Amino acid sequence: MKRLALATCLGVLAAGCGEPQSSQPWTKTEFVGPSPFHGLHGLAIAPDGQILAGSVVGQTIYAVDPATGAVTERLGPPNGMADDIAFGPDGVMAWTGYLTGKVFVQAPGEEPKLVASGLPGANSLAFTTDGRLYVTQVFLGDALHEVDWKGGTGARLIADNLGGLNGFEIGPDGMIYGPLWFKGVIARVDPMTGEATTIAQGFQVPAAANFGPDGKLYAIDTKTGELKAVEISTGTTTLIATLSPSLDNLAIADSGLIYVSNMAEAAIFEVNPTNGAVRTVVSGPLSTPTDMVIVNGPNGESLHVADVFAYRTINTATGAIGDPLRMYRDAVENPLGIGAGPNRVVITSWAAGTVQLVDIASGAASYPIHGLTTPVDGLELTDGRVAVLESSTGLIRILETPQGETARPADKPLASGLNLPSAMAEGPDGMIYVTETNPGAIARVDPASGEITRIASDLLGPEGIDVGPDGRIYFAEVGARAVRVFDPAKKTTKTIGDNLEVGFPAPEGALPAYATTGVALSKTSGAVYVSSDITNSIYRFDPPSGRP
Repeated sequence: MKRLALATCLGVLAAGCGEPQSSQPWTKTEFVGPSPFHGLHGLAIAPDGQILAGSVVGQTIYAVDPATGAVTERLGPPNGMADDIAFGPDGVMAWTGYLTGKVFVQAPGEEPKLVASGLPGANSLAFTTDGRLYVTQVFLGDALHEVDWKGGTGARLIADNLGGLNGFEIGPDGMIYGPLWFKGVIARVDPMTGEATTIAQGFQVPAAANFGPDGKLYAIDTKTGELKAVEISTGTTTLIATLSPSLDNLAIADSGLIYVSNMAEAAIFEVNPTNGAVRTVVSGPLSTPTDMVIVNGPNGESLHVADVFAYRTINTATGAIGDPLRMYRDAVENPLGIGAGPNRVVITSWAAGTVQLVDIASGAASYPIHGLTTPVDGLELTDGRVAVLESSTGLIRILETPQGETARPADKPLASGLNLPSAMAEGPDGMIYVTETNPGAIARVDPASGEITRIASDLLGPEGIDVGPDGRIYFAEVGARAVRVFDPAKKTTKTIGDNLEVGFPAPEGALPAYATTGVALSKTSGAVYVSSDITNSIYRFDPPSGRP
């Protein structure tokens, strides 16, 4: 997701945007979507009965009508980033900015107020009945703090190395009850000392726990999708309902109905704890589609999508969506980039620093390969080598798999000197074509020598890229909100579509291409697929008849 630019004209070497466009425009259709959320995390029931839902990727707090599923924006970027939301005295609302490490509060009728910072991975939070505010760090840290939200003295460390105290709540005894994500248990934590005591086991990846109006503690398991009731005196658990994996948080209304968020489905489910009945309040077909690639596999042509919380496959003929890999159900870590070659799909995550290989024929996936620096894209070259593009280092690396060792990046990069690259594709000439975001350009990289030649410049935030069998280059120019096709032989550029809904702002400290606007070309139909980071849709552009 990236900053918008006002200019709409493309400068490409000597040929700019002055070339007349075809009298027959490309046909734009919505292939998949939209989805109202960029993934979902923290939930809370507001005083007006609305469900407040936080999205880290979308940096937004949404209000959802539990009866109709209607979604409105309560607080947008950048301060709306919320991994968890809680209400305290006099209706004051607090939330955590996971990526920014900030904690905010907002009193009714007032502006948001920053009350703590410097807490990377700020995750869950809850108020006591007398107004004390406790906050945890998870994943980017592992600690419990008390935040002085009235006095302005920031956060006081209570304990660290707890094991990932995730979505928690204050019990009637004043103790903290919540899951220890990395230990697979539900624990009672003394807020004075940070001492943790296990009260229930039998969870694989417990994500959150809340008390209902019936006094029972309810907990969710993100890996299994299970919602359980926990008897805190004995540790006995009772299965209430089984939902889809990738659950993140829950909130319980005064009526006793339980609302659960799902990251991968951008969904909120309602569960009746008395009979286990499940109702979908709101959901989307995708979560946050970013980079994409077309693959011709055993089942024909399909669009493979990095969807942040899942790796998706979409049949281009039927539109059927599959998720071979889903966060927390499977070993995959926030897919953000994707490419493919003759035999393998390559999934990357700059956020997790990982690369993952998927065999096209069998669907078998490797475990995520760690140790890379902001890998934004990857692909299998025609010669079988796996290339990985690192944004912050400006490198293209080749993965090596020595005998008996786990795959790792080669010590010497294939190429260096790229300027904040965001995506790459191999052309029919065997060259690697790369988009650079700052300054905006398209570079051609010789995989034999590593030589870099910039063939297009003065672009406004180019991101997703693909190359046709005739050598023409298809790319998203996000700053101009357009998708273009560039002919490197003729040095000409044409617009496939403009006024696209792309250009979501990146949070502080993130890459400019926060979530790549993906571009994928069907080599059979000539259709071009483009992802939207505003609507979470995928658009299809079909060429004029006879003009592939």
